[in-house]
Amino acid sequence: MSLRLVIAASAVIALLGSCSATGTSATSSANIVAGPTDDESATTLPTTTTTTVPPAPSTIFPSTTETPSSSGEIATFIEQLAAEGGFSGAALIGHEDEVVWQYASGPADREQNLSNQVDTKFNLGSMNKMFTAVAVLQLMERGELALDDTVADLFPRYPNPDVAAQVTVHQLLTHTSGLGDTFTPVFGEDPNRYRSNADYLPLFVDAPLLFDPGESFSYSNAGYVVLGLIIEELSGRDYYDYVRDQIFLPAGMADTDSYALDECVANLAMGYTSRDIDGNDTGVLTANAPLMPGRGFAAGGGYSTTEDMFRFRNALLGHELLTAESTNMLFDAQAEVAPGFEYGYGFMIREEEGSIGHSGGAPGICSFFSMYPDSGYTLIVLSNSDEDCLAVLRHVQENPLG
Repeated sequence: MSLRLVIAASAVIALLGSCSATGTSATSSANIVAGPTDDESATTLPTTTTTTVPPAPSTIFPSTTETPSSSGEIATFIEQLAAEGGFSGAALIGHEDEVVWQYASGPADREQNLSNQVDTKFNLGSMNKMFTAVAVLQLMERGELALDDTVADLFPRYPNPDVAAQVTVHQLLTHTSGLGDTFTPVFGEDPNRYRSNADYLPLFVDAPLLFDPGESFSYSNAGYVVLGLIIEELSGRDYYDYVRDQIFLPAGMADTDSYALDECVANLAMGYTSRDIDGNDTGVLTANAPLMPGRGFAAGGGYSTTEDMFRFRNALLGHELLTAESTNMLFDAQAEVAPGFEYGYGFMIREEEGSIGHSGGAPGICSFFSMYPDSGYTLIVLSNSDEDCLAVLRHVQENPLG
């Protein structure tokens, strides 16, 4: 790890340490109550963790509602994974519009010795793309845009007029625009300076398209930055204010927002990583703050809780955010990512496991949100680690929920 990264991590940790400590101390006696699950033994994965600080004991907060047998095996798997030191985060299983199981484990803040809770706020990574897509379709419903409109039609001030004239809203939503990424070497020189969608434009606006728009699929954070700018242009509002007022508040998501990195926020998990800015393993666990943008944006980096994400599910499927027709458009496959894996409008569709949702990953961030329409189940896993959610995701892909 570079000296610059270590110094920056210490500075950010010192800043965050000035916030009032709220939450459960990792050294306090945990109230552990075994929730009802299947008698069937859960499959376990061996884990090896090398850290420079001792791990905090897990804390379990089970639901008092009986866990359905079809979800009990997965609940047991996650609990056993955490018992082996292989899961730091929070998880929730819902059936239809009811929560049936909740769980939290591991350290939220190692400096302040706080444990994760079921209502801890975690960085979502790319899961914010679902909110951005909902916002775009809301503007479509109001007649502010059409999906075949170009960037030039909606955002005439876009600095690259040639690209703006070619790329449509549909292509931005489905990662078929040909735009590239935002996480470039220039971004890595000072990640904390990026605090708005406009801040990211210089990272990609002059770059040539990777392919002719509509010809291929290439996951593009830049495309969602442009969508964020279009939302701001058409609504006349800051992106953050728009999604807060039009999505989070109507859905009852009081613990969801794109908090600034230096903002003092209660019950927020610090991400921990052993990777450097280039994704290389350093072998040393440290806070991920030096690698993070100064604030999340339309492509990702906001914060939420498992309960708030379940509220999002209920508001979305209850057609409180969009009409039934527009909601179904989010979930319709638009572009093939891989065999059996397609992308809609801001949502991933995995046909083999029958799930719809999105994942998010970055140094110190590993999360996913999966709805299973056929069975009515929802699984939400938010982790402040590099890859703790991946074992759960692999297990669920092999043993679909419901």
